[in-house]
This record gives sequence, C-alpha cells and structure tokens, in this order.
Amino acid sequence: MNALLNATSFLDGPYAPVDDERVDACDVVGEIPRELAGVFVQNSANPKHAPRGAYHWFDGDGMVHGVELREGRATYRNRWIRTKGLARDDEAGRALTDGILMPITGPDKDTANTDLVFHDGKLMALWWLGGQPYTLDVPSLETRGPEDFGGTLSCGIAAHPKVDPVTDELIFFDYDPYKRPHMRYGVAAQGKVDHIVDVELPGPSLLHDIAITEHFTVLLDFPMRWDVDKLARGRRRVTFDDDEPARIGLIERRGSQVRWFEAKPCYSYHTVNAWEEGDEVVLIGCRIDNPMPRVPHEAEPEVPRLTFLRLHPFLYEWRLNRVTGQVKERALDDVPTEFPRMNDAVLGRKSRYAWHPRIARAKSLLFDGLIKYDLDGGAPKALDHGPDHIGGEAVFVPRPGATDEDDGWLTVFVTDLRENRTELRVIQAADMEVVARVQMARRVPFGFHAHWAPLS
Repeated sequence: MNALLNATSFLDGPYAPVDDERVDACDVVGEIPRELAGVFVQNSANPKHAPRGAYHWFDGDGMVHGVELREGRATYRNRWIRTKGLARDDEAGRALTDGILMPITGPDKDTANTDLVFHDGKLMALWWLGGQPYTLDVPSLETRGPEDFGGTLSCGIAAHPKVDPVTDELIFFDYDPYKRPHMRYGVAAQGKVDHIVDVELPGPSLLHDIAITEHFTVLLDFPMRWDVDKLARGRRRVTFDDDEPARIGLIERRGSQVRWFEAKPCYSYHTVNAWEEGDEVVLIGCRIDNPMPRVPHEAEPEVPRLTFLRLHPFLYEWRLNRVTGQVKERALDDVPTEFPRMNDAVLGRKSRYAWHPRIARAKSLLFDGLIKYDLDGGAPKALDHGPDHIGGEAVFVPRPGATDEDDGWLTVFVTDLRENRTELRVIQAADMEVVARVQMARRVPFGFHAHWAPLS
C-alpha cells in the first residue's frame, strides 16, 4: 500500500493545509477549449490558526481554490472564506472554537467550508451542518459577505441545495442536530425565500443531501443519528441502527407534508439525481450498507475511514411507488465511488450519465480515478489519474449549444503526491480523454465539493 495515501492526520499529507493566498498565471499542457470560459472552484477545510485540540477534516476554515479559464488561458487563485467565525479568530489571533472531536463548549463554528452553489448570479459557499451562506465574487473569489436573500432567510442552508434548471428555484434544507426541528425545508426564487416548513424527524439524524424531481423534493432520513444522551453531556457520538429502515421522503415543491417511504437500512451521503417515471420516483445515489466499523481497519484496509465512519459506498437505485407505497431497490455497480456529479442541465429530469470519483485503497477518503456511468445500461468507463495521483470532485461543464447530455468537459483537480503539485485537468466527458492540463505552482489540499461559475 502506498504510504503517500496514508496520512495519519487531517493536517498531514494530501489533507495538509496551505498558509497563504495567491494569484498565479498557469502553464497549460494541451489546449483549453476556447468555449470553456468560467471558473472552476473547489471548497475545502483549511485552518488558518492552529487547532485547539484534536482536529477533524470537517473543522477547518473554508478556503476556495479556483482556476479561471478565459480564451485558452488560465489563472489560479485561492482565498479564505471570510466568515464571522474566522473574523473573531483573526481578532483574537488564535482559534476560539473546538472541533467535532472535542467536548462541546459552545456553538459550532460556521466555516462555510463544504459546498458551493451558483444561483441568481451569485456563487455561494455553504457549511455541512447548516449555516449562513457566504457570497463569493467571481472571478476574484473574495468574500462579499453573508447572504440572507434580502432579509427573507430565517434559517440556515446546509450543503447540497439544488437549483432547478428549468425554473431557477433554489431548493434547500437546514440542519440542526441540537434542537428541534432538526430539519427545515425551503425554496428561494428571484432572490427571495418564499417557502419554509419544519420537517419532524425521530431524532437528530446525520443529514447531508437531498434530490429534486420536476414536482417533488426527495428528503433523506437514515438510521445514522447523533447520540442524544452524549449530546446532552457535551459529547458527540454517531450511532447506526441496522434494524431500523432508511426513510426516503417526498414533499411537493412548495408543500408542507412529507410522505415517507421505507427502504433497507443504509446511509447515503450524496445523491446523483431523481426523476418521475409514471407512478414512480426514481432516486440514484451512493449507498453505504453500514457506515459504522465492526472490525479494526487492518482487517479491511481497502475500506477508508473518516475517524469514526466507514466509507464503502456504491452506485444504487431506489424506486418509490407513489400508488402502492412500496420501494424497489438495487445496486448498480460494485466499485466504491463517491462525490457523484452529472449534467446539471437535466437535474430533476431523467438523466443518463454520471461521473464519480473512484475511491482509492487508503486509510482516509481519497480518489484515484473517475468512472463515467451510463444509467441506460452501458458499460462504465474508467479513467485512472495515474500512479501516486489523487483527484477531487469532477464538475461537468456543457459545451455551448450542446444537444447530447455528455457533450462537454469535466474539470477536476488532480494532485501528484510525489511532486507535491496540483493541476486542473480538462477532460472530454463523452470519451473521457484528457485534452488540457493546467499546471499550478502549488499543491491544492484534498477538498470537498466543487462548482463551475460562469464569468460575468
């Protein structure tokens, strides 16, 4: 097993933070398509001040790394997201908040370090626990400030809201593990939040994603929850009940009542897409049979872990029959993948293709290649990043005027672990061929989710 893939802490190896902000012109190997104009941006956890105690990957201050592509040229930038929490730390000259592995001593620090969404002409950074969105300037990536949708946002927004490509509505949820309601569901349109409802859950589930169809939003409630007794004593512990069914909920776009469907016990961090097909709603995502370790890591070294969670997800399909209430489900592949992406122009409608980073055999979550899936039954097509290389989430960018769903490019950060340098690879999505490599003068830490923002 390659030692480079096995850092012993989230402050080492591929996860190690960087300590500066810069703007660099980049060399290009190959040719960037002239039609490809915009900014590829990846969010990440990057502590600015030394952590106060045990550090988890989820704790770090938000930092975005981006590459602006314009007329065949490329410019790299990285910026800390200037959250209120980071401002307080900067004023004190030290970290003021403990991370999730430490006892609870106060409110969690909203770092906006997890996800990105582009809506209503704004690029927003979001936090996995549900917090204040922060708007970023494009292409400079400077923080413009907190986003409150003209004063209409009365809750937080968690990672993974969805933008309906037809109506341009932003569909989101808020997540609070400490108090009821643990979930809130909302819709924003034309710069205003015009619909928010509480969603009652059996307890503080570990929530992370949703999906949308043309008329419904798909809510997820899996039997992995925060231990309420531990929370009451100021500790965090995650539990999983493999005797309790997974629940998949349907709520009309601006509805107030959730209809829950029961499926086999599991956990899922990320959905691919969902759509309506006759009486059924089809949901595609990455499913983990059981996210809690049962044996020491040495007994299954091919399965990475994030401290207390086991990461072994596979492409999966659930079919929810709205007439009978029954759920049919099946695995679609046996290769572990995560951080799936698709052509967002068909989000919420029947889609054919998805592009997934392939999980490497490593102690922690890392990706060593990409897999293109054909949901119509075609054979998957894999692309290796190369020996001692790891990649991130790949974002699909459609070719202007394209009519085929996979006519466009994938943009993805790939890091050479031996050279300690990262490049942005531009890949033809249809045949998975690399057409350009944008070479940067630094390593980009392994990060979370990425997005493509058009140039204004």
